[in-house]
Amino acid sequence: MGGENPAGYHAVNLALHLIAILLLWDALGSLVPPPARLIATAIFAVHPFQSEPVNYIFARSTLLATVLCLAALASWARGYRWWAVAWFGAALLAKEECVAFPVFLLLLSFRPKDLKPIAAMFVLSFAAGLRVLLAVETTAGSGAGNQAGVTARSYLLTQGVVILRYLRMLVLPWGFSVDPAVTVAPLWTGVLAWLVVIGLAGLALLTWNRSRAGIWFIGGLILLLPSSSIFPANDLAVDYRMYLPMIGFAACLGILLERVRPVYLAPLLLALVYLSFVRTEVWRSEESLWTDAVQKAPAKVRPRIQLARAVEPQRALEILEQARSIAPDNPQIPSEAGRVYLSLGKPVEALPEFGRALALQPGNADALNNRGAALLALGQKDAAVQDFERALARDPCQFNALLNLHHAGISISVPAGCKFTTQQAADLR
Repeated sequence: MGGENPAGYHAVNLALHLIAILLLWDALGSLVPPPARLIATAIFAVHPFQSEPVNYIFARSTLLATVLCLAALASWARGYRWWAVAWFGAALLAKEECVAFPVFLLLLSFRPKDLKPIAAMFVLSFAAGLRVLLAVETTAGSGAGNQAGVTARSYLLTQGVVILRYLRMLVLPWGFSVDPAVTVAPLWTGVLAWLVVIGLAGLALLTWNRSRAGIWFIGGLILLLPSSSIFPANDLAVDYRMYLPMIGFAACLGILLERVRPVYLAPLLLALVYLSFVRTEVWRSEESLWTDAVQKAPAKVRPRIQLARAVEPQRALEILEQARSIAPDNPQIPSEAGRVYLSLGKPVEALPEFGRALALQPGNADALNNRGAALLALGQKDAAVQDFERALARDPCQFNALLNLHHAGISISVPAGCKFTTQQAADLR
């Protein structure tokens, strides 16, 4: 899933995962007993949670941030505190979700002489947090913060349920999906879920002195909280968010399982390898990935829309009709149906679909541009140009509207401040 030949992208992701495994092995050398070190590294390497970020090209930043955090952890464990600060700063540049890593380090070990490097890490985290807040509020379509489509309160309540789902899948690794069937949790469900999470953390604290497993469990929760607490995002649950927290959770499991005889551990690890292989097979194509997501979340619309984009047009229209029966007022469904009809060279059928989308979402720039594209295909150039211009009045950087005007022979000028790829800029010339 990375273009005509995604092999190179996947090879880089796999290499980053292998580096992460080696760095975890190195970092745990002075932090956990040898048997626990081996088990923890093996679980981190082959648990199905790790398959999504390795297979998903978009999750490259998660892999890179984790590799750099592990480099920081290895440096910290060896006493190279300022090297750890440098590695952590680089990790923040890759993915800001690792902002809680200094708290994780404090949990593992702290001495008075560590105050300055830890303080430096907190300054870096604070700066990264401010940058994220500024970026999500000023970037259209960021899908986070106030643009997430869910309030901070609702997101926080739901994350208790999501964290319990992650913990269940950590122990019983089944139910992975690129688009899980997770919806906003009701008040009491969310409160109850958080009470369970807090109770598990309290239990870990009680075992702190008898076993370091509790420390690592809490460490995993700390690494998870930046993406599973008060900062809302469009996706309520994403399995690859567990990649970095698996540092703590894998070490916790390694300590808990270190007294188990190898004859019993071997089948467990083989089962994890098999489940990761099955999950990787699901990721082999867009169609198999979204078919799996539809099967696991039959009431969600987005997986059906994504599946419709991955199959041939006639089947896509059938899938979109199924989606319409689930959510008749969702404007994305007629928009996608109109796109399919245009691809089939049927602008007459596409036009009413785009009209429905516009009726459901009046003034939407994408919907206006789509209707204009259908009108242009029908030879109604003047009406099409009016729709393209209305779209640009709503969003001056709407690339498709600019491109369609260009194709219609209308002189255009790209507004200052619009950011396009090199290829897009060339298409507009």
